[in-house]
Amino acid sequence: MRELARVYLTLLGGPVVLLVSYFAVPLGWFGPRHSAVSWVAFGTLLTVLGLGLLREVRLQLTGTSRHPAPRILFLLCGALVVFSTAYLAMSRQPGELEGLHTKIDALYFTVITMATVGYGDIHPAGQAARIVVMLQLLYTVVFLTTGVTALTRVVKTRAVQRVQHRD
Repeated sequence: MRELARVYLTLLGGPVVLLVSYFAVPLGWFGPRHSAVSWVAFGTLLTVLGLGLLREVRLQLTGTSRHPAPRILFLLCGALVVFSTAYLAMSRQPGELEGLHTKIDALYFTVITMATVGYGDIHPAGQAARIVVMLQLLYTVVFLTTGVTALTRVVKTRAVQRVQHRD
């Protein structure tokens, strides 16, 4: 029972901690004044998140991961925060992102882009912003879809096991 409580606490707590950190940590250092560091941090974090996600999916597929759902969800939320931070940083460069001014705007734009809805109220105007949006779309297709597919597989497998255990 303790193990299950720990899993659910991690499942809910990890994304909450990431989002609270996103809103609590000052991110003004990232942007045009420190563009090289900003781009290196962005690339490094996306690489680490992508590799972590692929590792979890591999462990889940081989049956060696005990609780992949919290880890996969944490990694997916991590990508959300990384892209939001990148958009916020790019919004400080005039002409890059039209309509994006706050952390909430950046998170909103990231979610809307991830869902491929694109309302048009915030849009990339500069070349760097357009590249990051394209990268986010590719990242979503490759990594996030893989993670969600793995999560779906975990849920389905456990549901089948519960039904079989009851019978």
